[in-house]
Amino acid sequence: MLRVGFAEAVAYRAELLVWLLSTTMPLVMLALMTAVAREAPIGRFGQADFTAYYLAALVVRLNTGAWVIWEVNFEIRQGTLAFRLLRPIHPLVAYACENVGAMPLRMLVSVPVAAVAFAVVGPGRFTHDPLLLALFPLTVAGAFRLEQSGSLFEVWLGLFGVFSGYLIPLELFPRWLEVTARALPFRYMLAFPVELIVGLMPRAEALRELAIQWAFIAVLAAAARVTWRSGLRRFAAYGG
Repeated sequence: MLRVGFAEAVAYRAELLVWLLSTTMPLVMLALMTAVAREAPIGRFGQADFTAYYLAALVVRLNTGAWVIWEVNFEIRQGTLAFRLLRPIHPLVAYACENVGAMPLRMLVSVPVAAVAFAVVGPGRFTHDPLLLALFPLTVAGAFRLEQSGSLFEVWLGLFGVFSGYLIPLELFPRWLEVTARALPFRYMLAFPVELIVGLMPRAEALRELAIQWAFIAVLAAAARVTWRSGLRRFAAYGG
């Protein structure tokens, strides 16, 4: 399934590239926030810190975005989901493999971004802690698994933009709003991996946040399983 997912990504590489280029909001915020911080730092973020943060945010977003919602909705409307249900593999596993199979092409875009980040701000703006560097891929995997799909996706996406750190680092929010954001799952989809790789948290906090991230995954996975079974009882294939 991973090979098939990779083959599809190669076959539709232009479409994949356009989709990846639609996630460039961190570059817009980078231009805005570095201009704001030109005279003086904002909190502990100077121009170089904003550059490291937003380039890391772009890399995480490029590697964790998922298009499962569009495929599920389309296949339900067309009735083709019935074909997936006849296979011995759970459809959500198949969808995940299709997304993960595209990772090599995603890396072709994100690796140059990471190289630019190192060239522009230097390695000093990123963590040198070997444990945190080892945890980074695990946090990105957790961010990928927290992607949601459903009829309320647009609401979810709006909340993600505000509370994930995608637009503004969470610590620059008013204190009450920062506390609220840190209690929601959106932070673990982007801000947590970014804050870890740019060295904004010590080891102990990183390990605690990692446990919270994967606890969210477990809870949401259980909720998704219940919701999926409920949906199957109401599903009737039509169209095609």
